[in-house]
Amino acid sequence: MLLHGSCAARDGAGGLLGVLLLGPPGAGKSDLLLRLTGEGWRLVSDDQVVLRAEGDALRATAPVSLRGMMEVRGLGVMAGFASDADVPLALAVDCVAREEVPRLPEPLRFKALDRSLPRMALHALDASAPRKLTLALDALAGLIACRAGALESMN
Repeated sequence: MLLHGSCAARDGAGGLLGVLLLGPPGAGKSDLLLRLTGEGWRLVSDDQVVLRAEGDALRATAPVSLRGMMEVRGLGVMAGFASDADVPLALAVDCVAREEVPRLPEPLRFKALDRSLPRMALHALDASAPRKLTLALDALAGLIACRAGALESMN
């Protein structure tokens, strides 16, 4: 399944975990992806993501033609990034306008290929967005607790 989005991964409990970034053009997906890679996350795919089901997991990879490339607004399409070929997804993120991010969101699910993931909304251009994604993965891995909000029922 090919969809418009981006994906980054970081080492977590049990190995590499991916975050799927969704949103319309201009929502900040590539900008957030660039900042994540600057903080130790790894590029999986920018602009288009191939999803596949494997066991209970939903996995993400880049189309071969885009592997290792990222769009950097103001510079162009940059090539040569180290890219992970295939990662299990742990979280889907809707990149939305700041006013659309609820203060205490209800837990949501992203569904594709008969699999589902926790889903949250985030303003991708906020300076805190990379840290929020790190906290979300830590909560999903059980390293910290989310007592109320998007990941409340996940741990």
